[in-house]
Amino acid sequence: MSELEKLLAWGDLPVPEVLHQLPHQQQQEVATWAINIISNKTEGLDDLYNAISMIVKFIPNFMVIPLMVEHIRPRIAAEVCIKMGIDQATGYANDLPLEYFSAVSKHLDAEMMARILEKMKRHTVEKFIHHELQQCQTRVLDIAIHLNQQLLEIVAKLVALPEPSTDHDNNPHEAVIEKIRAMQ
Repeated sequence: MSELEKLLAWGDLPVPEVLHQLPHQQQQEVATWAINIISNKTEGLDDLYNAISMIVKFIPNFMVIPLMVEHIRPRIAAEVCIKMGIDQATGYANDLPLEYFSAVSKHLDAEMMARILEKMKRHTVEKFIHHELQQCQTRVLDIAIHLNQQLLEIVAKLVALPEPSTDHDNNPHEAVIEKIRAMQ
């Protein structure tokens, strides 16, 4: 994958066709330019996310949660969550409204989501998994790859898997699907 494709994949946006038509050197120049713009416009954000994660430690959840839901976009909340670490993030995750937590979770990598889910209250985890299965089963399978046995059993209880495929090479979830099938 070229630098341009990596950069555009990072942004979760499709690569404009016109950029594919550029020679490789010009694609590299566009990618470098975009990286410089992003770096310039996001300078200091990591420090801000870290500061927010430290400040909210001293504010009770019942005050932070409504402020977060009302005023902080899910992507920003996810970045703060990453800086907090698993234990502190779990404390908030248990109390967040399901829709908001779902939106935040889309900006966290699957392994971190698995660690957070493993520390959350069981009934909250069940609600989340049920909700996410209705939204995007693939995302649940991405997370399930990293789940412990206990939470994988919850997924197995709630998921309706497609019929077994003979095309095992193209499915990155094949191993976890087989584990889940064995539990059903």
